[in-house]
Amino acid sequence: MSWTFLSRFNIKADREAEFLTLIPQMEMNAAEEIGTLAYKFYRLDAPHAFAVFESFVDEAADNAHQANPASTGIIEKMIECIDGTYTREYLRHIEG
Repeated sequence: MSWTFLSRFNIKADREAEFLTLIPQMEMNAAEEIGTLAYKFYRLDAPHAFAVFESFVDEAADNAHQANPASTGIIEKMIECIDGTYTREYLRHIEG
């Protein structure tokens, strides 16, 4: 069973251009990770609102993704761009 979620967040208006430059780097790093099934950023309808869809083979793969040395510096920069906090919505498989 995969470990899948959607994270939603707002970006500080004065940091949006910087944030946009970080997205391709994160998506590229995630694509090379063994346990990552999907990793894609999206712009939402509200101003400065974004989401990232993440799917991993399991929770351990998500933890490995967060600890990936190629991404930790990028993640820190992205977090600095976030206005407030983020929400994480887990997506569960429908049985049956």
